[in-house]
Amino acid sequence: MLTPPGAWRHLPFFSENLPSIASVVANEERLVLPSSPQVFAALEASAPDDVRVVILGQDPYPTPGHAHGFAFSVEPDVQPLPRSLSNIFKELRDDIGGAPPNGDLRFWAKQGVLLLNDVLTVPAGDARGHRRLGWQKLVPQVLDALSDRPRAFVLWGNDARAHAPRLTGRGHLVLESAHPSPLSARRGFFGSRPFSTVNTWLKEQGHAPINWTDP
Repeated sequence: MLTPPGAWRHLPFFSENLPSIASVVANEERLVLPSSPQVFAALEASAPDDVRVVILGQDPYPTPGHAHGFAFSVEPDVQPLPRSLSNIFKELRDDIGGAPPNGDLRFWAKQGVLLLNDVLTVPAGDARGHRRLGWQKLVPQVLDALSDRPRAFVLWGNDARAHAPRLTGRGHLVLESAHPSPLSARRGFFGSRPFSTVNTWLKEQGHAPINWTDP
């Protein structure tokens, strides 16, 4: 059962699009990741007014035991880290000199970082296997809801970057780069320094920076 997240349930997506998606997911013969109670975990963790930064990715990790509803994050006991997350941590170290002790990024969410994917489910072992279900109708509505005041948006990969035009002219910080996956990280993700750039911008706006490294 896919239950709309409370603070976001007013978005048209949840009445107009979710029922058909939920039906397909319920009837999917393959294992679907993450588990149903975790699909909207990132939105459950961050009401619109709490969001200061959005990190937008592609779709959940397709490896069982990895995806838990927060883009790029994994449970703290997952080893080795997914390769995209290893590359994120490499960029963190190069950018600000440190990285978290494990792959659980939920402490970012507690500081107002919305860790969202463009597509919210994936069949195990089939990356992007649910990209045609209609999930992509949700992110534009989330971004519009978050355009009531300037925020920082970090768009990783082509799917995420496709949303950049709707964010222009609103006073946001919009950072675009290649996806941190091993297939593309060397084409512009490494060296992009998103973490220090976001914190510099937040301080310029009079806000506290994000603690990216210490849970």
